Amino acid sequence: MRLSDTIESFIKAMIQEDQPEVELKRNELAEYFHCAPSQINYVLATRFTPDHGYVTSSQRGGGGYIRIVRVCRTTGDQMHYLLNERIGDSLSAQSAQALCAQLAERKLVSAHEAQIMAAAVSPQALSAPMPESVKDALRAKIFKCMLLAVMQRKTAENG
Repeated sequence: MRLSDTIESFIKAMIQEDQPEVELKRNELAEYFHCAPSQINYVLATRFTPDHGYVTSSQRGGGGYIRIVRVCRTTGDQMHYLLNERIGDSLSAQSAQALCAQLAERKLVSAHEAQIMAAAVSPQALSAPMPESVKDALRAKIFKCMLLAVMQRKTAENG
């Protein structure tokens, strides 16, 4: 097993055992695994991404930490499908509006959340002069971030 796999497994075990959220110190983790902090950065950047159902944040400085939150524990497969296959790297305005309606209909988000999401990715919100392909890529990124934020909140409420 490669070091990256070992670090990933270690972090995932910590998240599953306790709560859907864990705070780690990058340097302490690097010291534990006898590796450079950049190896920890690599694992976080490639394996704990929104596309994998995780939100990471960090605070730099003396008492700095890395916070990793696993969103949507019970609907992980559904989340993976939404983020990677349904939304992907590009999302048209029509598809985004339809997806918002579906999410509300399936009670994955509230009607109010669906309205806000639809407004944030609407043609009016992205009316800047840029190619449609850029708008669709931006729309997909915005939609993913909103969906992850909603799921993160729901996970915390149910956690």
